[in-house]
Amino acid sequence: MNANVALIYAAAALAEIAGCFAFWAWARLGKSVLWLAPGMLALAGFAWLLTLVPVAAAGRAYAAYGGVYIGASLLWLWAVEGLRPDRWDMTGAAVCMAGAAIILFAPRPG
Repeated sequence: MNANVALIYAAAALAEIAGCFAFWAWARLGKSVLWLAPGMLALAGFAWLLTLVPVAAAGRAYAAYGGVYIGASLLWLWAVEGLRPDRWDMTGAAVCMAGAAIILFAPRPG
């Protein structure tokens, strides 16, 4: 993955997870409804960031992003929620990242 695509996917993952966590905090942790405004902005930023991935088909950009999202979610689990991913989490993330790499870098005509 080239550096620009890696940065786009990393930023998209952070935006999506932060946006979703804002809703989680409001609905499940009893935080203020005011958490929703930055959450919605983060989710809009996430969607915009995925449009920057240099591939011809949106579905392919989204599919490859899925693996990145899984890995980033486990980092969030550890860094923000204080729960260390176990070996099964890490194995699953590695499988997903391999799948994302196949989708993104497979040789295609044209």
